[in-house]
Amino acid sequence: MGLLGAGTGGCSLVSSDDKNDKPVTVGTTDSITSLDPAGAYDAGSWALFSNLYQSLMTYTPGGATPVPDAAEDCRFTDSGLRTYTCRLRSGLKFGNGDPLTAKDVKFSFDRVKRINWRTGPASMLSTLQSVDTEGQDRVVFHLRTPDATFPFKVASNAGAIVDSSDYPADRLRTGGEADGSGPYTLKHYRSGSLAELTPNGKYHGAIKSVGGPVTVKYFAEAAKLSDAWRHGDIDVAYRDLPPAEMAKLAQSTSDQHVTESAAPHTRNLILNVRKGAPFANGAVRQAVASVVDRSALARDVHYRTVEPLYSLIPQGITGHTTAFYDLYPQPDPERARQLLRRAGVSTPVHFVLAYSQGGANREEAALLKKQLEATGLFTVETRFANWNDFQDGLSRGGFDSYLVSWLGDYPDPDTFTSLVSTDSAMHSGYSSPKVDRLIRAAQQNQHREQSAEEFRTIQKIIAEDVPLVPLWQKKQYVVTKQSISGSQYLTDGTGLWRLWRLGRI
Repeated sequence: MGLLGAGTGGCSLVSSDDKNDKPVTVGTTDSITSLDPAGAYDAGSWALFSNLYQSLMTYTPGGATPVPDAAEDCRFTDSGLRTYTCRLRSGLKFGNGDPLTAKDVKFSFDRVKRINWRTGPASMLSTLQSVDTEGQDRVVFHLRTPDATFPFKVASNAGAIVDSSDYPADRLRTGGEADGSGPYTLKHYRSGSLAELTPNGKYHGAIKSVGGPVTVKYFAEAAKLSDAWRHGDIDVAYRDLPPAEMAKLAQSTSDQHVTESAAPHTRNLILNVRKGAPFANGAVRQAVASVVDRSALARDVHYRTVEPLYSLIPQGITGHTTAFYDLYPQPDPERARQLLRRAGVSTPVHFVLAYSQGGANREEAALLKKQLEATGLFTVETRFANWNDFQDGLSRGGFDSYLVSWLGDYPDPDTFTSLVSTDSAMHSGYSSPKVDRLIRAAQQNQHREQSAEEFRTIQKIIAEDVPLVPLWQKKQYVVTKQSISGSQYLTDGTGLWRLWRLGRI
């Protein structure tokens, strides 16, 4: 890939407004799985990580190519896309004052792979074989196979750098503390409730300024987030207000500002294909795909704030197709019946459908249950689990099926095809050697748009095998008081949550 970003000269963090130290308060229904980057691979945790921890590379707002952050520069140093070398900026320090060196970078990547936590990001580093250091400021990554997407992974929170003096090498760090070198330090954390962030004066990297302190409030239910917004308890409402309210708030007014992001947020029904599970038989999976009515979900549950999705890769991303529409154009219970009859499957097929907290997850699960049971072919037991239990059940293959949202880890279709790789974080038990080969082939192409054919073929296979059923995609909305600036930078498909861009007007 060559040089991904030249060093632009680091800049220490300076508050852009010394006159107003009142924290900007952000409300969200996201949850935190862990404060340790080796222990979490979910949108809520990663949103917080991108403020507390620094990676070698990052993204400028709206950018699709990684640029240096903790690194002065990074590049592939061989022609085969198997050796990736980064040189660190000088003078890097963690928020606690400890120096950040190449040793800490190697330590951070090594521990993610060594711990291999079931809800962690180790699967993102599947192509990484080993990490070496050269002196205090140079890190060399050796890859098992050519991987043009590796710089994107380095720029993600899978590449978050932790202090080797404060994090155990072979287990997760517990408690309510975090030691990183990002633009913020964690002043106070209360699990499930709030995170108080203050600017990190020792930060040295790509970010030039920060608006000031930020307090993130976490709500278990969308209705409670809505109440907090209506009562003026928060300055920013971010993922997810109830769909009915979001439909009403879709326009900016004199009291509020609504920012729409093109960053794709997809929703999938994941099916457990392990031996002995209800969906081990491909005909059962195809029958489900033949019955699901996405348009009804978009209309009746989400008030048309989402668009039906018929592919693994969402609209607007290289390689998008309509593979599921091509095979299952309309809900067709009779076709589902024939599929099950030909496969010798006894009906009704009973299975558990799990879901967790979010904007309208309960209503969504209820409508899917109604659609499937109306055919007489299925009996569905819906089951709610709080986020940590949901994550644990997902990672153990403990659910027959489950509803999960997915935000791209980085601006590349590879982040969506990772959902169906053998080592996927979805833990559905699905494994296709052909899909894995196509994913690896796509990863080897430096010119990402030229991998479109591999991505199209992957989606065709997935529509036939049905390890998941794509349901919908939507844009992300951020609602702020008119006195708050910077909300347009919060999210853009790069996986970053730029709280440092928020400020008071």
